[in-house]
Amino acid sequence: MTATYLDRILAAHREAATLDARPLTPLVDQALAMDPTRGFRAALAACDGLAIIAEVKRASPSKGLLAADLDPAHLAVAYEAGGATCLSVLTDEAFFQGSAADLRAARAGAGLPVLRKDFTVSALDVVDARLMGADAVLLILAALDDAEATEFLALARTLDLDALVEIHDEAELERAVQLGADLVGVNQRDLVTFEVDTARAMRLASQMPPGVVRVAESGISGPAEAAALYDSGYHAVLVGEALVTSGQPTAGVAALRAARPR
Repeated sequence: MTATYLDRILAAHREAATLDARPLTPLVDQALAMDPTRGFRAALAACDGLAIIAEVKRASPSKGLLAADLDPAHLAVAYEAGGATCLSVLTDEAFFQGSAADLRAARAGAGLPVLRKDFTVSALDVVDARLMGADAVLLILAALDDAEATEFLALARTLDLDALVEIHDEAELERAVQLGADLVGVNQRDLVTFEVDTARAMRLASQMPPGVVRVAESGISGPAEAAALYDSGYHAVLVGEALVTSGQPTAGVAALRAARPR
């Protein structure tokens, strides 16, 4: 069976994790001493209308470089001016050309809560998210077994981090519910074919229990798609590539925000 992009990325991250010999406890203590986070989930839940998580994304494995001169702080300011509720910042270096420095710059540039968008495979990854200034961490259930997901979710909560638990299908939704996830993202992109399946995302939204903040991710290129997802029950959409490549990030966010006002 041909390895997917996710397989290759996770293999690289897990190999790096096995080589990371830093002791966890001192880093947890350092993280616990930091100022409170900005409340990623709370911001989405309180948003009037469709919340936009605008992403700082330099490149992707499938399309290569998206923005040669991307300035994270400048882009964050532009997103905030357009009405973004939160930010997402890619910090994976090898495959997405991101960095912790990008996250720090974006968070310093705007007053919005920030998601560390990366491939969390160890407890150190969770702590690193907090130490670099993130307000939320991404947990991809397709990449984690139940023991890992439980451990990382508990650690995130200890560190005052929200956890965006990402799913792709009904089986993963059931796992997320059993974990007690209260912030769930549905990645519309198939992990094998990389095709976008909006129908699946809409179907999964209706199956989520009350109290779960629902986020649709990937393949959202404009207001019409955002409006359809909002109508199906999503509180927020996460949009990166379409905004980064538009040349008009402020207007792009504003258009998405206007898709379905309350």
